Amino acid sequence: MDTTTFALFVLGLALLVVGAELLVRGASRLASTLGISPLVIGLTVVAYGTSTPELAVSVTAGLKGQADIAVANVVGSNIFNVLFILGVSTMILPLAVAQQFVRREVPIMIGASLLFYGLAADGRIGTFDGCVLAAGIIAYTVMAVVLGRRESQAVAKEYDQEFGPAALGQERSGKAAAVDVALVALGLGLLVVGSRWLVQGAMALALSMGVSELVIGLTIVAAGTSLPEVAASIVATLRGERDIAVGNVVGSNIYNILAIVGISAFATDGGLTVAPSMVAFDMPVMIAVAVACLPIFLTGFTIARWEGGLFLAYYIAYTAYLIMNAAKHDALPVFSDVMLTFVLPLTGITLAIAGWRGARHASTSHGRGRG
Repeated sequence: MDTTTFALFVLGLALLVVGAELLVRGASRLASTLGISPLVIGLTVVAYGTSTPELAVSVTAGLKGQADIAVANVVGSNIFNVLFILGVSTMILPLAVAQQFVRREVPIMIGASLLFYGLAADGRIGTFDGCVLAAGIIAYTVMAVVLGRRESQAVAKEYDQEFGPAALGQERSGKAAAVDVALVALGLGLLVVGSRWLVQGAMALALSMGVSELVIGLTIVAAGTSLPEVAASIVATLRGERDIAVGNVVGSNIYNILAIVGISAFATDGGLTVAPSMVAFDMPVMIAVAVACLPIFLTGFTIARWEGGLFLAYYIAYTAYLIMNAAKHDALPVFSDVMLTFVLPLTGITLAIAGWRGARHASTSHGRGRG
């Protein structure tokens, strides 16, 4: 890596930090101004905005005929978002999860992942498939905003009845709202530029080491284009905007599948081809990661530090597998056997028990509340 590339890498990291701070600050204020909950802002404005690099990379890769990178970028980003971003954010501070989020958004993420897998099972995401996925993101966005405003208005009415209008605070001026929008736009711009420079440096390093396009797409490009989500979620966690931190991750995953794959398939002549190895291994991992969110989120509707540590450990294991598989390392068979025979089953049992206890606790609490 030459001096110029390294300088861009460092400067890109700095832009990510500054951009994330501006984005989260503007988004949280904008949510208050518009009467929409921070969770909905995280699921839409922040999630869609921080997924801009994935959209740019996948569409460009599809138009250039690099379908491996176009699809691997989305699959790898979704795995990275849950395992790495939620893992790191939770290690900093346990994250609270809203009940309606577990009941609505997480199943939508799982459903979108299954739909993506079903459409890709024949080795291609065609133009019609892309239209179906793109229609899904439009429907989801409308639903999230409408339901979010309805829920926020109900909360505001309850506060008004209990404490009076003064408890809600004064409405912010149109000028202040414009400043918030400008902060969001500037933050997104800095995130996009910063992530692009970081990815360029990482790609140059990987290519010099002879790493394949598919592995680069699943790891370096996926992690690089997800850096805005990393920065936004960590900053949101540190600022106490935990709804934005969690909503950003799940919203980004939904957007990645429905919007990015949909638009890329529609824009690419003949659609996107999907590698057999992607269908056989990486996409099932993506689905398993999405499903794993349910029992973890149900444990008291929080993500504990040990659960975040588990996510992070699995991302390290997944990346190690990809690298060893690409290098045809002698330790790969032993590593795979240990993961499949011991680690995954034990983790599955642990999550199942934790999820069952969490669901039972939630059901008992709900019953007492009604009584």
